[in-house]
Amino acid sequence: MKYWLMKCEPSAYSIDDLARDGTSSWEGVRNYQARNFMRDEMKAGDRVLFYASNADPSGVTGIAEISREAYPDKFARQKGHDYYDEKSTAENPIWYMVDIRFVEKFPHIVSLETLKSAPGLEEMVVTKKGSRLSIQPVTKSEFGIVRALGRSK
Repeated sequence: MKYWLMKCEPSAYSIDDLARDGTSSWEGVRNYQARNFMRDEMKAGDRVLFYASNADPSGVTGIAEISREAYPDKFARQKGHDYYDEKSTAENPIWYMVDIRFVEKFPHIVSLETLKSAPGLEEMVVTKKGSRLSIQPVTKSEFGIVRALGRSK
């Protein structure tokens, strides 16, 4: 099993939306490194820290899991859609998506400030200056620390 942090702006989709829907596709990724994580490394059952970006405060709001492994991003082939890419074809898809399933919402957000100051998270990708990647690998230890912080009262 691998562990991930996936960022989304709450105005686009939040942990509450995922709790309501149960499962959702994670589409629209247009960064090659993030795409490669989804396409080549994410497996069903992998755990995800659901991160609210550009929020007040930004931080981890809960846990999800990968419920469907990578498949071609259907929006990349829909002319007029925000995620359309004329170079992506059915025969040669460029962009991929995964599905995620709701696991748990934390009682409070584990803010970026908290992540930066928590022992054991010093090397966590999201805490690094300039780290803007929407999908990031997380170690098992980092996942456990953040989960414990999220569940604490």
